[in-house]
Amino acid sequence: MPVRRLNHAVLFVRDLERSVGFYREVLGFAPIEGMAELTGAAFLRAPSSSNDHDLGLFQIGAQAGPSGAGRSTVGLYHLAWEVETLADLVEVQQRLQQRGALAGATDHSTTKALYGKDPDGIEFEVSWLVPADRLTPEILAARDKLLPLDLPREIERFGADTVGGLGISVPAHV
Repeated sequence: MPVRRLNHAVLFVRDLERSVGFYREVLGFAPIEGMAELTGAAFLRAPSSSNDHDLGLFQIGAQAGPSGAGRSTVGLYHLAWEVETLADLVEVQQRLQQRGALAGATDHSTTKALYGKDPDGIEFEVSWLVPADRLTPEILAARDKLLPLDLPREIERFGADTVGGLGISVPAHV
Protein backbone atom coordinates (compact mmCIF):
# COMPACT_ATOMS: atom_id res chain seq x y z
CA MET A 1 0.00 0.00 0.00
CA PRO A 2 1.52 3.35 -0.93
CA VAL A 3 2.10 6.02 1.72
CA ARG A 4 0.01 9.12 1.12
CA ARG A 5 1.62 11.64 3.52
CA LEU A 6 3.05 12.09 7.00
CA ASN A 7 0.15 12.54 9.42
CA HIS A 8 1.97 13.44 12.63
CA ALA A 9 5.29 13.32 14.45
CA VAL A 10 6.00 12.36 18.05
CA LEU A 11 8.94 13.77 19.98
CA PHE A 12 10.45 12.92 23.34
CA VAL A 13 11.14 16.13 25.29
CA ARG A 14 12.64 17.03 28.65
CA ASP A 15 10.00 19.53 29.83
CA LEU A 16 6.49 19.15 28.42
CA GLU A 17 5.19 22.58 29.43
CA ARG A 18 8.25 24.32 27.98
CA SER A 19 7.96 22.42 24.69
CA VAL A 20 4.20 22.99 24.35
CA GLY A 21 4.82 26.72 24.93
CA PHE A 22 7.56 26.81 22.31
CA TYR A 23 5.56 25.10 19.56
CA ARG A 24 2.49 27.19 20.43
CA GLU A 25 4.34 30.53 20.45
CA VAL A 26 6.70 29.94 17.53
CA LEU A 27 4.65 27.84 15.10
CA GLY A 28 1.09 28.47 16.30
CA PHE A 29 0.39 24.85 17.24
CA ALA A 30 -2.58 24.53 19.60
CA PRO A 31 -2.97 21.89 22.29
CA ILE A 32 -5.95 19.70 21.48
CA GLU A 33 -8.74 19.88 23.99
CA GLY A 34 -10.49 16.63 24.83
CA MET A 35 -7.61 14.31 23.90
CA ALA A 36 -7.11 11.50 26.39
CA GLU A 37 -5.28 12.92 29.36
CA LEU A 38 -1.94 11.21 29.59
CA THR A 39 0.53 12.14 32.27
CA GLY A 40 3.53 13.70 30.63
CA ALA A 41 2.05 13.90 27.13
CA ALA A 42 0.47 16.54 24.92
CA PHE A 43 -1.01 16.52 21.44
CA LEU A 44 -0.99 19.62 19.25
CA ARG A 45 -2.48 20.64 15.92
CA ALA A 46 -1.12 23.13 13.39
CA PRO A 47 -3.41 26.11 12.68
CA SER A 48 -4.50 25.06 9.18
CA SER A 49 -4.39 21.31 9.73
CA SER A 50 -7.23 18.85 9.33
CA ASN A 51 -5.28 16.12 11.15
CA ASP A 52 -6.39 14.73 14.48
CA HIS A 53 -3.02 15.97 15.72
CA ASP A 54 0.23 16.98 14.04
CA LEU A 55 2.62 16.74 16.95
CA GLY A 56 2.75 14.51 19.99
CA LEU A 57 5.09 15.43 22.81
CA PHE A 58 6.11 12.97 25.53
CA GLN A 59 8.04 14.19 28.55
CA ILE A 60 10.95 12.03 29.67
CA GLY A 61 12.50 14.44 32.19
CA ALA A 62 15.37 16.82 32.77
CA GLN A 63 17.89 13.97 33.12
CA ALA A 64 17.54 13.06 29.43
CA GLY A 65 20.70 13.63 27.44
CA PRO A 66 20.79 15.38 24.07
CA SER A 67 20.13 13.45 20.89
CA GLY A 68 23.27 12.18 19.21
CA ALA A 69 21.50 11.82 15.86
CA GLY A 70 23.77 12.85 13.03
CA ARG A 71 26.77 13.25 15.33
CA SER A 72 27.25 9.94 17.11
CA THR A 73 24.13 7.95 16.32
CA VAL A 74 21.71 7.46 13.48
CA GLY A 75 18.33 9.13 13.82
CA LEU A 76 15.99 11.74 12.50
CA TYR A 77 17.63 14.93 11.20
CA HIS A 78 14.57 17.18 11.14
CA LEU A 79 10.87 17.55 10.53
CA ALA A 80 9.61 20.02 7.92
CA TRP A 81 6.40 22.03 7.99
CA GLU A 82 5.05 24.17 5.16
CA VAL A 83 3.60 27.65 5.54
CA GLU A 84 1.10 29.19 3.14
CA THR A 85 2.82 32.50 2.31
CA LEU A 86 6.17 34.23 2.49
CA ALA A 87 4.58 36.65 5.00
CA ASP A 88 3.99 33.61 7.22
CA LEU A 89 7.64 32.61 6.78
CA VAL A 90 8.75 36.11 7.84
CA GLU A 91 6.57 35.84 10.95
CA VAL A 92 8.12 32.47 11.84
CA GLN A 93 11.60 33.91 11.26
CA GLN A 94 10.88 36.77 13.67
CA ARG A 95 9.53 34.40 16.32
CA LEU A 96 12.54 32.10 15.99
CA GLN A 97 14.92 35.06 16.22
CA GLN A 98 13.15 36.38 19.33
CA ARG A 99 13.60 33.00 21.01
CA GLY A 100 17.22 32.60 19.86
CA ALA A 101 16.07 29.45 18.04
CA LEU A 102 16.86 30.31 14.40
CA ALA A 103 19.48 27.82 13.24
CA GLY A 104 19.63 28.73 9.53
CA ALA A 105 17.88 30.08 6.45
CA THR A 106 18.38 28.51 3.03
CA ASP A 107 17.13 29.18 -0.48
CA HIS A 108 16.66 25.76 -2.07
CA SER A 109 15.41 27.40 -5.28
CA THR A 110 12.01 25.71 -5.36
CA THR A 111 11.62 26.08 -1.60
CA LYS A 112 12.51 28.84 0.85
CA ALA A 113 13.44 27.35 4.21
CA LEU A 114 14.11 28.36 7.79
CA TYR A 115 15.69 25.97 10.27
CA GLY A 116 14.99 26.17 13.97
CA LYS A 117 15.80 24.27 17.13
CA ASP A 118 13.30 23.66 19.88
CA PRO A 119 14.25 23.92 23.59
CA ASP A 120 15.69 20.39 23.50
CA GLY A 121 17.78 21.09 20.40
CA ILE A 122 15.49 19.10 18.09
CA GLU A 123 15.82 20.64 14.64
CA PHE A 124 12.91 21.41 12.36
CA GLU A 125 12.36 23.18 9.04
CA VAL A 126 9.64 25.63 8.10
CA SER A 127 9.35 26.22 4.37
CA TRP A 128 7.40 27.96 1.63
CA LEU A 129 7.22 26.25 -1.75
CA VAL A 130 7.29 28.17 -5.00
CA PRO A 131 3.93 27.52 -6.70
CA ALA A 132 4.17 25.29 -9.78
CA ASP A 133 2.88 28.05 -12.06
CA ARG A 134 5.70 30.35 -10.89
CA LEU A 135 8.55 27.92 -11.53
CA THR A 136 10.88 29.04 -14.28
CA PRO A 137 13.65 27.13 -16.05
CA GLU A 138 16.12 29.21 -13.98
CA ILE A 139 14.51 28.15 -10.69
CA LEU A 140 14.34 24.50 -11.73
CA ALA A 141 17.98 24.51 -12.87
CA ALA A 142 19.12 25.76 -9.45
CA ARG A 143 17.41 23.02 -7.40
CA ASP A 144 20.73 21.45 -6.44
CA LYS A 145 22.20 24.71 -5.08
CA LEU A 146 21.99 25.85 -1.49
CA LEU A 147 22.02 29.63 -1.19
CA PRO A 148 21.46 32.01 1.72
CA LEU A 149 17.78 32.97 1.99
CA ASP A 150 16.98 36.62 1.26
CA LEU A 151 13.33 36.89 2.31
CA PRO A 152 12.86 40.56 1.27
CA ARG A 153 14.11 39.67 -2.23
CA GLU A 154 11.81 36.64 -2.44
CA ILE A 155 8.84 38.75 -1.32
CA GLU A 156 9.67 41.28 -4.02
CA ARG A 157 9.88 38.44 -6.54
CA PHE A 158 6.82 36.39 -5.56
CA GLY A 159 4.74 38.64 -3.29
CA ALA A 160 4.22 38.37 0.46
CA ASP A 161 0.75 36.86 0.19
CA THR A 162 1.21 34.47 -2.74
CA VAL A 163 0.02 31.04 -1.67
CA GLY A 164 2.80 28.51 -1.99
CA GLY A 165 2.71 25.13 -3.62
CA LEU A 166 1.76 21.97 -1.75
CA GLY A 167 4.08 19.07 -1.09
CA ILE A 168 6.26 19.64 -4.13
CA SER A 169 5.83 22.24 -6.79
CA VAL A 170 6.40 20.63 -10.16
CA PRO A 171 5.10 22.11 -13.36
CA ALA A 172 3.05 19.79 -15.55
CA HIS A 173 5.62 19.94 -18.38
CA VAL A 174 8.56 18.62 -16.32
